[in-house]
Amino acid sequence: MAIFRQGSSTTIGTKYSNPQPNSGGRENLQSLIAQTNTTFLRVRVIDIVLNNNHPRFKDVGEWNGIGTIYFEPLDGRAINVNYAYPIFPQIKMYPLVNEIALLAGIPSKFTENEQNTNIVYYYFPPIGIWNHPHHNAYPTTANYSELQEAQSNDYDFVNGAYVRRIDDDPTGINLNFTKYANPSQDTFVEKADVHPLLPFNGDVIYEGRWGNSLRFGSTISTPTNTQLLINNNWSATGSNGDPITILRNGQPSNVTDEGWIPITEDLSTDLSSVYLTSYQKIPFSIANENFVSYTTPPTTPSQYTNPQVIINSDRVVINAKNDSVLISGQSSIGLSSNGSINLESTSEINIASKLTRLGSKSANQSVLRGDETIAYLKILITELQNMAEALKVVQDWPGGAPTPNPVVLTAANSALQVFENVYNEIDSVKSKTVKTL
Repeated sequence: MAIFRQGSSTTIGTKYSNPQPNSGGRENLQSLIAQTNTTFLRVRVIDIVLNNNHPRFKDVGEWNGIGTIYFEPLDGRAINVNYAYPIFPQIKMYPLVNEIALLAGIPSKFTENEQNTNIVYYYFPPIGIWNHPHHNAYPTTANYSELQEAQSNDYDFVNGAYVRRIDDDPTGINLNFTKYANPSQDTFVEKADVHPLLPFNGDVIYEGRWGNSLRFGSTISTPTNTQLLINNNWSATGSNGDPITILRNGQPSNVTDEGWIPITEDLSTDLSSVYLTSYQKIPFSIANENFVSYTTPPTTPSQYTNPQVIINSDRVVINAKNDSVLISGQSSIGLSSNGSINLESTSEINIASKLTRLGSKSANQSVLRGDETIAYLKILITELQNMAEALKVVQDWPGGAPTPNPVVLTAANSALQVFENVYNEIDSVKSKTVKTL
């Protein structure tokens, strides 16, 4: 039978005892809400619907039921409803199989004129049994002595309680499905080297399961005589409370396998990062900091202590799909590379400035304006042609009789041919794609 969301009728549900008759719908609603406060369940997730290939996809309402979990109560009680919906539709924080969740049961619909005792369960994000962002799956047995030897090595007894500490290949917990086979969802692979982030006083941190995170933090300047085992690298300058926001995707590739030990972000070694700073100094060097084209070089990113935005990754792509990419700087815009800098356009590349230097910041030789230079050269060639024509009629007067000078005549004819060829071809040396004032 199909499962329907709140607001639609359902014949599957756990019944409340019928509320006592009262004088109005408001009291009835309040009574239902009051009873709802007692319907919390601690459950183990045994399956979750994440795509249309799941065998129960249609039963949970198709696409409206994405995120629906199937569960079994931890206390072993028998209930008629074994599925639950996400309680926060705007935040997708779905549990893995064998993680523990807290469920709240509420009436399947609220009406003021109809008493309804069917309930629907909604689940909160998974409970942090191990206080770790990667997963918090709980072994199917609550007795440590019953765990298999390979699996029991993943747990240590600390201060009267067991903690999960994996320093090799993890074993023993199914994190994909246990109830309904769906190979398309059999994709979660447990990793021993995913480290949680170390929080600092006042931080708000969101962490994914794979070393991706968003920290709303601040400068944390500890006393000089205080030594922390783990510290951040952005608090060398500024004052406590200076805000910093760090978006990180992927931790360093050389982290240890002791995934239970927290780490902090590192712009130089994390896979991809975006830093929004206020007055922090970030230890980081860009690929090329020569700045030889500058008369007054800019402050390097690692020494800058005013607000800046830093984006760092193996590759950065900025694309405007419909309009423009606008890059503007009050002081300068620096483009540097250890390879080449390439500018391409299917239309035009326009550079406008009071002074453009090519090759060096101290370049002082002027660039010739091509069209005017060609015009002057044509004038010069024309005059040379006139001189050559005049030389053709130069004569010698041996014995008083005029005779053409064969040497001058030959040279004049040859020069005229060269001048004509140059004159006819000189326009072709002008660039068709580069123009200047």
